Amino acid sequence: MATTTKPDRLYYTGNDEADRLIAREPFALLMGFALDQQVPVPTAFSGPLKLKQRLGTVDPTKIAATDPAKLEAAFREKPAIHRFPANMARRVQEIAAIVAEEYRGDAARLWTDASDGADLHRRLSELPGFGEMTIKSLSAVLAKRFGVETARELAPTHPTLGDVDSAEALENYQAMKRAHKAKLKAQRQ
Repeated sequence: MATTTKPDRLYYTGNDEADRLIAREPFALLMGFALDQQVPVPTAFSGPLKLKQRLGTVDPTKIAATDPAKLEAAFREKPAIHRFPANMARRVQEIAAIVAEEYRGDAARLWTDASDGADLHRRLSELPGFGEMTIKSLSAVLAKRFGVETARELAPTHPTLGDVDSAEALENYQAMKRAHKAKLKAQRQ
């Protein structure tokens, strides 16, 4: 299934260059979702630009072939790409290897070649670190920002990053997410 729209940017970082990169480069978008764990959304989605600046590329074939020590050093360089640079460098390289080997280096083929929602879910769940929450959030972005029909049935009905279409919408989304986490924490006590 081909995408029907292509935004010029996603408003996840507050940095125009980073926001354009994750909209334009499918592997950068995947990497942002891989990094979106235990760090703020802007930190996670700024990671692909930082890696591109440090390695000169976000090409998954090149990242898969990079010396793991060099990749980890790029993740550790200040400011670090993630609070867990070694683990995330390894995870990004594993995802890059899957994209390089199974999708001929084209990360968009994960969703453009998916026959239906179940196939898309299977493909995404095979990526290291892509659990249900990540799959649903990425599917919402693919459906709502890129028009990927196979992602629609996986996208949740509650607000997600797929609903973020401006810097203000990101602030509102993050405030809502913090309030939800605080409510859950209060319920556990």
